[in-house]
Amino acid sequence: MIEAVPDRLDGSPRQLRRFWSDEFKATAVEQACQPGVNVSAVARQIGILPSQLYRWRRELLGSGEPGQAAATADPQRVVSDPDPVVEIIIGGIVVRAGRHVDEAHLQRVIRAVQAA
Repeated sequence: MIEAVPDRLDGSPRQLRRFWSDEFKATAVEQACQPGVNVSAVARQIGILPSQLYRWRRELLGSGEPGQAAATADPQRVVSDPDPVVEIIIGGIVVRAGRHVDEAHLQRVIRAVQAA
């Protein structure tokens, strides 16, 4: 009896697993976090799957495991802010208002700061 064994299983990758340096990952995530950039397009450009780039971004920006890659992420580069804040500077005084602040209330605060 002769038994035939294929060299590789159907559907298995044709290449060996690739390993990416931390510098490469950081550069790719930096490109993907630029305003107006399509993450999937960046992934295709560098030859990886979009899901891989999304995972690297999640790991580097600290929304993965607590305390892992969050320490290496630059807080200035974090793009997503769940509650955006508008800062208004009036004569050296900074007024910060979240999106939930009523426009009429904000106008009263600005007038009060200008009068002070």
